Amino acid sequence: MIEEKIQKTSFEIVDLHNADDSYYWRARSPIERIEAIEFMRKAMFGHDRVSERLQRVLAVAELKKN
Repeated sequence: MIEEKIQKTSFEIVDLHNADDSYYWRARSPIERIEAIEFMRKAMFGHDRVSERLQRVLAVAELKKN
């Protein structure tokens, strides 16, 4: 499990246009990937219970008849 702590003593500048970390993420297990996504979600949106769930939206589209 990923420890939910941001290291503020480390700083790195990278060029995101040329960065390729796909090898790193392909080497991680699916559980580790989901835990990383959850960690980033909590870092961006906090631990609010309302934001823990995905919003469900239903839209009805009318088909055009030719």
